[in-house]
Amino acid sequence: MNDPSPAAPLDAHTPLMRQYLAAKAQHPDMLLFFRMGDFYELFYDDARKAARLLDITLTQRGQSAGAPIPMAGVPYHAAENYLARLVRLGESVAICEQIGDPGGKGPMERKVVRIVTPGTVTDEALLEERRDNLLLAIAAGARGGYGLAWIDLAGGRFLLNEVGDAEALAAELARLQPAETLVDESVAWPKLIAALPGLRKRPPWHFDEASARRELMRFFGTGTLQGFGVDGMPLAIAAAGCLLGYVEETQKSALPHLTGMAAEPIGETVLLDAATRRHLELDHHPGGRGAHTLLGVLDTTVTPMGARALRRWLNRPLRDRATLRARQQAIGMLLEAGRHRTLRECLRGIGDLERILARVALRSARPRDLSTLRDGLCAAPGLVEAIFPAQAGETDHALLSPQQSPRLAALMAQLSGHQPTVELLTRAVVPQPPALLRDGGVITPGFDAELDELRQLAEHADTFLLALEEREKAATGIATLKVGYNRIHGYYIELGRAQADKAPAHYTRRQTTKNTERYVTAELKAFEDKVLSARERALMRERMLYEGLLDAIAENLQALKATAAALAELDVLAALAERADTLDWRAPELTDEPGIVIERGRHPVVEQVREEPFEPNDLVLDERRRMLVITGPNMGGKSTYMRQNALIVLLAHIGSYVPAARAVIGPIDRIFTRIGAGDDLARGQSTFMVEMSETASILHNATAHSLVLMDEVGRGTSTYDGLALARATAVHLATVNRAYTLFATHYFELTALADEYPGIANVHLDAAEYGEQLVFLHAVKEGPANRSFGLQVAALAGLPRSVLAEAKRTLAELERSSTRRTRPTRPVDETPQLNLFTTEATALERALDALDPDALAPREALAALYRLKALRGAGGGDA
Repeated sequence: MNDPSPAAPLDAHTPLMRQYLAAKAQHPDMLLFFRMGDFYELFYDDARKAARLLDITLTQRGQSAGAPIPMAGVPYHAAENYLARLVRLGESVAICEQIGDPGGKGPMERKVVRIVTPGTVTDEALLEERRDNLLLAIAAGARGGYGLAWIDLAGGRFLLNEVGDAEALAAELARLQPAETLVDESVAWPKLIAALPGLRKRPPWHFDEASARRELMRFFGTGTLQGFGVDGMPLAIAAAGCLLGYVEETQKSALPHLTGMAAEPIGETVLLDAATRRHLELDHHPGGRGAHTLLGVLDTTVTPMGARALRRWLNRPLRDRATLRARQQAIGMLLEAGRHRTLRECLRGIGDLERILARVALRSARPRDLSTLRDGLCAAPGLVEAIFPAQAGETDHALLSPQQSPRLAALMAQLSGHQPTVELLTRAVVPQPPALLRDGGVITPGFDAELDELRQLAEHADTFLLALEEREKAATGIATLKVGYNRIHGYYIELGRAQADKAPAHYTRRQTTKNTERYVTAELKAFEDKVLSARERALMRERMLYEGLLDAIAENLQALKATAAALAELDVLAALAERADTLDWRAPELTDEPGIVIERGRHPVVEQVREEPFEPNDLVLDERRRMLVITGPNMGGKSTYMRQNALIVLLAHIGSYVPAARAVIGPIDRIFTRIGAGDDLARGQSTFMVEMSETASILHNATAHSLVLMDEVGRGTSTYDGLALARATAVHLATVNRAYTLFATHYFELTALADEYPGIANVHLDAAEYGEQLVFLHAVKEGPANRSFGLQVAALAGLPRSVLAEAKRTLAELERSSTRRTRPTRPVDETPQLNLFTTEATALERALDALDPDALAPREALAALYRLKALRGAGGGDA
């Protein structure tokens, strides 16, 4: 059924529907919660949509413009639960409240006072407590490039960045995972933007850079943006202007907790593209098993703000060695002095101060937020004694002084200075306040004399009336005098007809009944004026005092935010110390010398989720050994070995200890992975196309300081094409990119590269056969594998015996055919493999083809000439 509202003139509707339609016209793309008494009602298409999404009843009541009105509603006291469900579904909701006088003529005045969108929610019930909730805006440059600005409204962070192309944009989107994204509706965006949840298109003038600069300077009260470090980022500024306008539009309130903005340049980080984040399973597992991710292993934080900080660290590994060493030193000091357990116990009693302060700033903090803030601030100074005690306890290993850990000392310095706020909240807020301010009883008795009097009147009216009655009996000598009340005439003093002539002169007649006279006195009238509205006035007074508390806290907001940030970092450091202690991790050595050396490294996730003991392995990559060609059977551990080394490098770049006996890590600028693949139906790409796209990105962007993981390149196409692509890719990485590379393959022919190119070495994952049983040893050994064990792995997978028998016959025939056509290229005791290079170029020809004379320095050209001469002397054939 179509709604009548678009076709019918506005004056054809009832006054209430005219009011609703006017509010709806201001927010056409949002659901409108229209307050009517104890319910939020939705009408017309909003009602139909809400009924479907929330599984609530759709009804029709009354008519407007000659047609029934579809409607659905939710109780106002349960609205947050319904809002949470809508936000999780990506919906936005405008809250239209009753603000007028209920006794006036016509419909009560209503106004949209709040807009809830996926990226701007701050209410506790609407948020995931251990994950940031980001609102992102993206501005596109006329000559390419993108500006990004994002706000964590619940945490008070405002950050900017610029990237050069769509690939870098995809990497940032994978890192940020925004809940809502604002884009220019006039731009032809890449397909990855259209797939974002919570996408909202805005007019192009919202992204005007000049206007954005003016609005940002107005908001922050500055004459320039230079102090924020973003002045040279025009696209990011344009995005920030759009973002700020949207937040002000939706919040309809001041935003005092957004006190500044800052840049997050990609040059400060170890870059991870979207594919790498997916392949390494940092915080997302394709099967939904969060415990099987790196974050799932790392996150033993005890506060929500600590959990969010840890996730940010993990998703933005840093290159700044000073910051990383400061974190490592803090973890080491906690471990050495045995303080991490004590620190974690102290932190357990501290709530989510970061988000509470955001709600204070937005004037939406609830009473229990203030009590949690008070209790957290009370506990914060005790952390100093937990870390830097005056003397060692029985279970402590050693005393720890601030001089031993400058980072811990700096964090401790942020925890004090809030005694006035603590004292105010202690005096003002009851120990265990009610959930809602409207329930009353939030402010402590004795804090405000006027509130105490109003409460006394509201709660003890009967006591006052009994006392008044006794006093008046004594004063008049009339034993039958009564003090009473009715709803029409209010409070009165009642005398029988026979005693009416004894009424004192200050009694004023209020009502005459058949047998009595009723009077009022000035004292009783004053009491009536007070008591009849005492509860309402007490609630009003309490609200006013509560607003004063929010004002007082907001005056110290910056220092309080710094304390919350310090507590979050302490939680992360204590959690990383606990992980190092429990899981036997060691501090990596961050060196300026190029290379990666890992001794007895383990996979941090696999080690925790598998039942059998994990086999540690070593890794050495340096100037003489930049690529390892890794061979071995399927399920032998090649992918695990590659991933574990990437994760160890990544952990070192968040300041964590690592799962290895020793790790020495030189400068790393990026980590790339090409591991596994699947169809990307949204972009119309096959498995092989995804594989080649990821490979192309690596070949274009990897540098001599990058760590590259390549797994089974070329397996998505024919054998000859796949082998050719795999070989060319490996040669390019070794000779052009010169990246630190782990190259896993089933093409045994690639093991010959170690003889042809300096810097390439062979390793393999070992396996052994006992009878018909295959045992994976998971040990990395030097040299190439001598067998692929493909049929044995197929048998383990349960293939029918008839299929395996046929495969063995086919393999034997292929091997005989290959042996007849070509001379052996390996020891006679090894199982021969199909020689795919029989009709291809010689090693000398391939080496010549791989050279680019224009790209060679004189020394490199001379080295290449010697290498070619050596190949010619060896006959120029295949190695």
